[in-house]
Amino acid sequence: MNKQELTEIFRKFKASNPEQWAESEIEEGIPQLARFLFLKGAWSNVVPDNDEWIQHILKNYDPTDNGPYSGMMHSIKEMIDAGVSKNAITEFARCIGAEMIFSMTYLMDDPEVVEDNEYVNWGLFITDDEGRPIKELSGLYESVLGTDPTGREMCPKNKIDPSNDLINA
Repeated sequence: MNKQELTEIFRKFKASNPEQWAESEIEEGIPQLARFLFLKGAWSNVVPDNDEWIQHILKNYDPTDNGPYSGMMHSIKEMIDAGVSKNAITEFARCIGAEMIFSMTYLMDDPEVVEDNEYVNWGLFITDDEGRPIKELSGLYESVLGTDPTGREMCPKNKIDPSNDLINA
């Protein structure tokens, strides 16, 4: 695959700077398409940059639900009742999601992050059609912010007001 074809694939998947991604793969031999698509998939599991997900949770709110993940529903209801804006809840949830992507991708590169782990190693690999590893995908944590679908690299949507009394408390 040449640089132009690869650039078009990155463009198809809405990569910011598709030319840079393609150039890096062609000239440096870094499997950028695999890295990008893995991170795109990871980001698809982070709440969207709007409040529709909150609306869905509130619409289905059941105060008696104590099942798995119901704590999120109860916490969001409590935050809304306390006057926390949906934008602030979304910002917080997106930060937690992005931090989890970063932490998991860092862990994939460094099994020794697990204290006293001297027993196993692991990694993420591109595989052939039979599932055999071809090439390792490493350093994904370096690209987490650059693949934020909002293009803001996890910077706040709304600027923080430094005169806010809560910040200075």
